Amino acid sequence: MTDRRQSVASVAEGVVRIHRAGVNCYLLTTGGLTLVDAGLPGMWPLLLQALGTVGATPADLDAVVLTHGHFDHVGLSDRLHKQHGVRSRIHEADVPVARHPYRYDHQLPRWPYPFKHPGGVPILVAMTAAGALTVKGTDAQGDVRHGTPLDVPGSPVPVSSPGHTHGHCGFFLPDRGVLFSGDALVTLDPYTGRRGPRMVARAATADVESNILSLDRLADTDAGVVLPGHGEPYVAGVRRAVQQARREPVA
Repeated sequence: MTDRRQSVASVAEGVVRIHRAGVNCYLLTTGGLTLVDAGLPGMWPLLLQALGTVGATPADLDAVVLTHGHFDHVGLSDRLHKQHGVRSRIHEADVPVARHPYRYDHQLPRWPYPFKHPGGVPILVAMTAAGALTVKGTDAQGDVRHGTPLDVPGSPVPVSSPGHTHGHCGFFLPDRGVLFSGDALVTLDPYTGRRGPRMVARAATADVESNILSLDRLADTDAGVVLPGHGEPYVAGVRRAVQQARREPVA
């Protein structure tokens, strides 16, 4: 299976997944329109397609909320802000990363990974084709706070989960048992190509030990459905996903 494919599909009640090159963002369509993460620049046509499923355009988007500030999560933020006046929101600790999405802490250098983990090469190539090297930073609003529901359509509840980045937050929909886990818990590691619940490689993770501790906070949501920043939705519950992730070595 390859991650070059693109798709727009409903993955939970009122949630549309936008997918390209192993990268996911999600459109909440209940009571308005909220985009969870902003993917890569080449995902713009897919965003238009997703909005079209509810008869909307980018001008109708109410909010963008970011799990963290890495380049593959803010790729559409600058365009949405400048062209449509929708400013992204993020935890204050990740505001500097969102402004400079290629400058972030990571525990190991990135260059050896294509040699040590060739399974990740097709994904990284596909991400590059989707604009991974051309992302513009964004001046995100740093007002995301753990446990305080956001006043945006869908009312996602931030779940502080630092480690992948210092300000990483998941977003939980308590009424639907859906957790957007960002990159704190994924089902595909783009750097290795490995699948199943896990953490992202040290090449893109600031502090693996902190990320391990954050898994408990994600598990405490008791979400039935996990929608990660990379990989397929996980529908066997977050507690089981966390158990599996803890058994997987972090590359």
